[in-house]
Amino acid sequence: MEHQEKAPEGNLTKLMEFVLLDFADVPHLQKFLFGLFLLIYIIILMGNGIIVLITKLDPALQTPMYFFLGNLSLLEIRYVSVTLPRMLTSLGTQRRTISLVACATQMCFIITLGATECFLLAVMACDRYAAICSPLRYPLVMNPKVCVQLAAGSWISGIPIQIGQTCQIFSLPFCGSNLINHFFCDTPPILKLACGDTFLTELLVFTVAALFVLVPFLLILVSYGKIISTILKLPSATSRGKALSTCSSHLMVVALFFGSAIVTYLRPKTQGSAGTDTVRSLFYTIVTPVFNPMMHSLRNKEVMTALRKWPGRHLSSWKK
Repeated sequence: MEHQEKAPEGNLTKLMEFVLLDFADVPHLQKFLFGLFLLIYIIILMGNGIIVLITKLDPALQTPMYFFLGNLSLLEIRYVSVTLPRMLTSLGTQRRTISLVACATQMCFIITLGATECFLLAVMACDRYAAICSPLRYPLVMNPKVCVQLAAGSWISGIPIQIGQTCQIFSLPFCGSNLINHFFCDTPPILKLACGDTFLTELLVFTVAALFVLVPFLLILVSYGKIISTILKLPSATSRGKALSTCSSHLMVVALFFGSAIVTYLRPKTQGSAGTDTVRSLFYTIVTPVFNPMMHSLRNKEVMTALRKWPGRHLSSWKK
């Protein structure tokens, strides 16, 4: 990371609001984009909402794997609700301003929920490791109390650090341009607008990103290294295929989320442009929540069975 001190701007009023440009450079597509993202938001809410319900209510899905899947789907709903409604409002009304406080609040939620997703995906990898590599000890290791503790830890462990990071970023002086070339208040574009020496803040952001992104990602790699080693030793192709099928959906989500997050937050500052940053952010904020329920349902026989049985079962119970 290069130490670049930004020259303070003279005789400029301290900024009290920003302008999120998002897709302002394509004014002829505003209505189309509004309809597209509204449809995507509805799909995310319905798809992940159904996963949350069936993993909570279906007796066949009361296992650690589906408990964590339900938590992940609930997280995706909250994650996308921090960004998409604000973007839809901007596309619908063409009012792109956002106050300093609202911007800081949005950023805090985004990075906190992002940290939670990193931890949850790592916990899900450890769950698959315990199930495949130590099947006899699995019920003891991943008992309900441990599952609740792991899920709670994933949700709350990043909150203090991410609040502190947000306060540190927004304690910087902002002057000059107030245009954010993004569709939400993300860390990299906000730091570009800060005046004076931002080296220590950028170092803090990089360190926190390495802690909350790289450490869970390395844990996932280690877990799947041991999982693959164990699967290759299984005697039959059927056993190997069944074991791999329980991991494939999770691996796809990991690749989508961590791939875009690592490139966005841990690449050298001089690389990339605002446009490519926006595209990468779309992957971990919107694309992953869209495909998460699809990948975990279409590729999972137990979830598909629960989806087929669930409407009929609950309709009959309501009639009674």
